[in-house]
Amino acid sequence: MPSARPRILYVTDLAYPARGRRYCDEDIFLTSRLRTAFDLALCHPKDAAALLDGFDAVVIRNSGPVLAYQEAYDSFRARATATGTPVYNPLTGRGDMAGKQYLLDLTAAGHPVIPTVDRPEDLHRLPAAERYVVKPRLGADSIGLRVVPAGEVPALVDGSVLVQPHIDFAYEVSFYFVDDAFQYALYAPHPDRRWQLEPYEPSEEDLRFARRFIDWNTLDHGIQRVDACRAPHGELLLVELEDLNPYLSLDALDEARREAFVTTMAASLRRFTGTGG
Repeated sequence: MPSARPRILYVTDLAYPARGRRYCDEDIFLTSRLRTAFDLALCHPKDAAALLDGFDAVVIRNSGPVLAYQEAYDSFRARATATGTPVYNPLTGRGDMAGKQYLLDLTAAGHPVIPTVDRPEDLHRLPAAERYVVKPRLGADSIGLRVVPAGEVPALVDGSVLVQPHIDFAYEVSFYFVDDAFQYALYAPHPDRRWQLEPYEPSEEDLRFARRFIDWNTLDHGIQRVDACRAPHGELLLVELEDLNPYLSLDALDEARREAFVTTMAASLRRFTGTGG
């Protein structure tokens, strides 16, 4: 049975050099607050498999792209599954946690997502555009992403990449959820400055858009970020569903909202570890 103060192994890469963000600041802040309710130990993602014994749960936070430590991550997943150690977020996510297949699945199912294909014979299904985005199936953090002229696309589609039309969107907006509860939204009013974020007050339609992907993902616990863009005709289109280790941009919030988020996350973790609500 979990102790009165659950023991949490908090997985983060404090030295990860994120563009336009400081992962370490966010996790230093979060752990400083969560320590009031939990016994915490921080570790690098490469050490998680070896250290998870003796903890009531593992929390994966700003651990960087899995591609940088794929073998260690696979070992961690196998070890956590074998021991039954609860992992937050649970390892059953259908979004980025499982790769980019969900973009193809959502496109095929008719969801409001940037149209995505991965086979030469499906290129005709994409809207006509002068430029297209080509990105690795297993990419993360824009690693390997290219914007290429239409004429170059057929030669690049080899099964290892996804292809999308390049959309001249008005802005990107992100919706943040804990469990299935909406917390806040942030947007980048300048498309060329993705991580210069400002608070965004979503409409009811915006929230219905975001929630459909939270419902689709069926995670009972954890933190998710729904990234979208405002397309030229005004509709929102899904860009990514971050369900492994989404950066939260807590520094873009005022103090009250930041503290409210920590309170909500702590309550979620207590429910997750069976020590209260």
